[in-house]
Amino acid sequence: MAIDHYKLLGRSGLRVSPLSLGTMTFGSDWGWGADGDEARRIFDLYVDRGGNFVDTSVNYTDGGAERLLGTFIGDKRDRIVLATKFTMARDPSNPNSGGNHRLNMVRSVEQSLAQLSTDRIDLLYLHAWDMTTRPDEVMRALDDLVRSGKVLYLGICNTSAWRVAQMQTLADIRGWSPFVALQIEYSLVERTVEHELLPAAAALGLGVLPWSPLGGGVLTGKYSLADVEDSREAAVSASRKGVIAASGHLNKRAIEISSEVKAVAEEANATPSRVALAWTLANPAVVSSIIGARTLGQAEDNLKALDLRLTSEQLDRLNRISEPSPVFPDRFTQRPLVQQLIFGGSAVERRE
Repeated sequence: MAIDHYKLLGRSGLRVSPLSLGTMTFGSDWGWGADGDEARRIFDLYVDRGGNFVDTSVNYTDGGAERLLGTFIGDKRDRIVLATKFTMARDPSNPNSGGNHRLNMVRSVEQSLAQLSTDRIDLLYLHAWDMTTRPDEVMRALDDLVRSGKVLYLGICNTSAWRVAQMQTLADIRGWSPFVALQIEYSLVERTVEHELLPAAAALGLGVLPWSPLGGGVLTGKYSLADVEDSREAAVSASRKGVIAASGHLNKRAIEISSEVKAVAEEANATPSRVALAWTLANPAVVSSIIGARTLGQAEDNLKALDLRLTSEQLDRLNRISEPSPVFPDRFTQRPLVQQLIFGGSAVERRE
């Protein structure tokens, strides 16, 4: 696989790189990101290698990430598939500066267009379900943005599978613009999305884009059992470790998985980061994994994941140690007794 071996994004004909450049690390406003010069070097490295899929959000580093991208892209604009997101509040004192309602959606898009110095957003994500806005308001407003030409394609992040299915079905029935992308946390330390979200994506025509494929850095091997004590840090932290701790991934199980990743990396003459990324890319549901480097060296290393081919034995080891516990109803219906009751003694072809 190569960075310029492009894939189709979901049900669309849009061609994107198998690794996306994430930009939550662009800007030092949150205390742990790359400064403007380093961010520029990371961007140039990615694009010069043939990467064409850049991921950001209206609120990353308080708008700093989009503003930096706006200065970086320049005459490369038509080469870049530019994705951004709306939902998150931009003014804590204004209750309508966040959420999925039409007012915030339109204002967020206008702000992103200004910050990015562009006339269109190639892929607009709903960043997270807000639990307050009606699905029909969201999908109609998104369709209006597509019809206006300000947005070309739509995606959704961090939302329950049943809600994604409801909204996608609503769009299909009413002839509105559908989602083509599903961005979710997915890594060796976060595999619960395999229960519902990955099968939903396959059924609904959504390309899957994992964020935090390195488990927030846990899978790089930088943390040990001694760090587990810090897993209850505050949700907002100026340190990168504090952010990861708040995610809940600094736990004993994650450290055990990380140790196996390190062992596989040593066998494969690779780094743990490359192994963790290569594992996500081995899943056929994944269109493009999002890398979030803070240094040029990290970006270089992440891109080399495309050169790594894990053996079936190595994949099996990683899958076994990280396998998520089954949930209902699969926990019930996949038992041999229930399978026998459903199918009798017949061998029947199964559909996923």
